[in-house]
Amino acid sequence: MISGSVLIAALAGRGLAASARRAGYEPLVADAFGDSDTAEYAAHALCVKDAARIGFRTKQTLAALSDLAQRATSPPVGLVLGSGFEDRPKLIEVLARRYRILGNNAATIARCKDPRALAALLDKLSIEHPETQLRVPGDPAGWLSKRIGGSGGTHVASAEAEQGARRYYQRQLDGIPHSVLAVASGGGMQMIGISRQWSVGTGPRPYRYGGAVGPAEVATDVAASMQSAAEKLCAALRLAGLVSFDFLLAGKSPYLLEINPRPGATLDVFDDERGSLFHAHLAAAMGETPKVNVSMDVRAAAILYADPGSLDIGDEPLPPWTADRPAPGTHIPRYRPIATVYGSGASQDAALGSCRQRLDELGQMLYGQPRNRERNDNAEVQRPGPKRLFARSQAR
Repeated sequence: MISGSVLIAALAGRGLAASARRAGYEPLVADAFGDSDTAEYAAHALCVKDAARIGFRTKQTLAALSDLAQRATSPPVGLVLGSGFEDRPKLIEVLARRYRILGNNAATIARCKDPRALAALLDKLSIEHPETQLRVPGDPAGWLSKRIGGSGGTHVASAEAEQGARRYYQRQLDGIPHSVLAVASGGGMQMIGISRQWSVGTGPRPYRYGGAVGPAEVATDVAASMQSAAEKLCAALRLAGLVSFDFLLAGKSPYLLEINPRPGATLDVFDDERGSLFHAHLAAAMGETPKVNVSMDVRAAAILYADPGSLDIGDEPLPPWTADRPAPGTHIPRYRPIATVYGSGASQDAALGSCRQRLDELGQMLYGQPRNRERNDNAEVQRPGPKRLFARSQAR
């Protein structure tokens, strides 16, 4: 049964499209990659030219969404924004004049992504966080440089390696990244789950998002501390819909790194076959207070990157445990994401073991094809060992 049409715009729209389809909606998707499974889930999907390289631009984004809205079988209930808009509040304002934004507005997103304002709010709420500043540290050793509004970890570098406008600096801490996924409404929130995350530290962007596993195994007092911080921030910022809070767990102390005021990658870990999280996001965005009950099976999702070298995607079908599948004929430049793999199991370690095996299998399959083997004959297929999957790192 179709509940109606909904517009989705994100750098990678497949996760939201899949959840919307499971929830009974007709997804109309504008994203940066145009993956084949995004097209399968969507009623209509358009790839926004150059968005993967330079981000979303007003003219191209408006044109894509207008085209999609005209193709809808019923007037779209609104527009859900995923990643790629956190550094574009003016674009969000333009979109809000044409469509109902189902989620946080431009002003709220800007507050979440203003490093100085967020650090001041965290101090006021007594939430621990790394030392943060806008000026370049006098001694950049031990500091990270991040782009304001960046996502996915590709914008993160050492402060020694990258400085400039629209960047801020965080003291680097030693710990393990975790994230709280919640649905916020009316100043309150329901915690969906905690995931343990990791970065893939190879290539020119050493802090890229690598994947997540959840529910994560954390001590009761640690989980309570993370939940308390998330509740305070939802109330203070009046957040709406699916949001996530990224922490670095240093010993038993969680340090808040950033807020993601939109649905994120852990939809793949926590959503169910009914699309309950998409339902919850829309309900919260419309002012309701949803109650969410999702399966807590242990699942993991990891990204395979083209670190050994560039490759071309052929007509060979990818395994069923993959997602974000590039369309045949796609050229993947070196270090860019290729696809997502899933794993599951009775425990966190079992789910991660499944992911590791499948990352290896998919990499060997793709780089073993003649057209790619010839190009990368001296490269070793990316092999994500335990240290990479559970990197102790600040970045996301």
